[in-house]
Amino acid sequence: MRVNFEHKPHPRIAEHSKIRPPTTRAEHVGVNGRIALALTTAVGTMWCAYAFAGLALVVLPQAVAGGLLTLVQWVSQTFIQLVMLSVIMVGQNILARVSDKRAAMTYKDAEATFHEAEQIQAHLRVQDDAINALLDKVEKLETSIARS
Repeated sequence: MRVNFEHKPHPRIAEHSKIRPPTTRAEHVGVNGRIALALTTAVGTMWCAYAFAGLALVVLPQAVAGGLLTLVQWVSQTFIQLVMLSVIMVGQNILARVSDKRAAMTYKDAEATFHEAEQIQAHLRVQDDAINALLDKVEKLETSIARS
């Protein structure tokens, strides 16, 4: 009697070693995508938010002079939309960078887990060899005892 086990690695393990975790910056984009990315990068800064706030404040005196309705419209349709657009985009950029870092960390954790699993498989192979050696000795002893 021998311990026979053949380890069959999952196909994803071989795939895993060939690819890196996806990142926002590594995403392939065409010409329109590059234009959109450039505009998004430019608008998604706090400096752009300050510029939009300044632009909106230029017409604030006219909004105040126009009465309460005009002021409310200015605040909601001009100031908030212009300024918050850039602020939200800044937040999204930060979240994307954090997401990329998290993906990289998860990838490294998966690599470590694969390594540990490989070490366990190697350890089990050594134990199987030791068990097989013991079983061979027991078999020889049984044969020797049976002859006597």
